Amino acid sequence: MPTVQHWVVDSPYDPLTLVAVDGVLSRIHMTDQRHRPAEETFGERDERPFGEAMSQLEAYFAGELKQFDLPLHLVGTEFQRRVWELLRAIPYGETRTYGELAAELGNPGACRAVGLANGKNPVGIVVPCHRVVGAGGSLTGYGGGLDRKKRLLAFEAGDALF
Repeated sequence: MPTVQHWVVDSPYDPLTLVAVDGVLSRIHMTDQRHRPAEETFGERDERPFGEAMSQLEAYFAGELKQFDLPLHLVGTEFQRRVWELLRAIPYGETRTYGELAAELGNPGACRAVGLANGKNPVGIVVPCHRVVGAGGSLTGYGGGLDRKKRLLAFEAGDALF
């Protein structure tokens, strides 16, 4: 049976609940997040597995870190994991469309599937699903809410809208 632990950290975008499986970051949940599981699934409250994640999140929110380098325990289908790897490759301050990601996967017609995989990203911010926009740059769905997505994109563009 895996060991599941969690810790809540403050952020400019409301508290974030970090969840680790066997000591490895596996989920980040925002307040009022769509698809947020029941808190009973978060395991014991324990700060110990999250030292490096907390340091990197603090550096990110201070504008000092542009790309996270954390081990992650991500559970998803092969397709979802491929999409999440593409998300990690989107540079800080830039965006990609669902169509661009689908084309990068070799299937330009998979925009909707890319959007669904993006929405199931278990570690938002660290795997920057907020950097994916609709065709023409329109802001579309974000599990943490469109206001948070707008604020994260503005923050990365140098317009801190905390």
